[in-house]
Amino acid sequence: MKKIIIADDEHKILMSLEYSFKKNGYDVYIARDGTEVLEFLKTMIPEVILLDIMMPNLDGYSTLEIIKQDEKLKNTKVIFLSAKNNPKDIEKGLKMGADAYVTKPYSIKKLIQQIEEIF
Repeated sequence: MKKIIIADDEHKILMSLEYSFKKNGYDVYIARDGTEVLEFLKTMIPEVILLDIMMPNLDGYSTLEIIKQDEKLKNTKVIFLSAKNNPKDIEKGLKMGADAYVTKPYSIKKLIQQIEEIF
């Protein structure tokens, strides 16, 4: 079963994504900011991390920087899921090493398909 960490500070988004990914056979872990993502990464290596950019405490950009420095996470796919839809934001996220950048609003069905295609 593929492990996925979903990091977002919006409760409704977390709940709908958690439900959809569990329904599609994923082992789902929920984080409300980047610090919670990093706590999970101390004890597990997920296949995918869905990362919002605008979160309290530690934002998505900073979280991605830390993830990319960890050699054991080199095969983990990181996908930004953000309301920041300015082309400069998208370019920045991809240049930092995100495997994909999905803007809100999004289709959960298409998001799951996109993640499946990465593998």
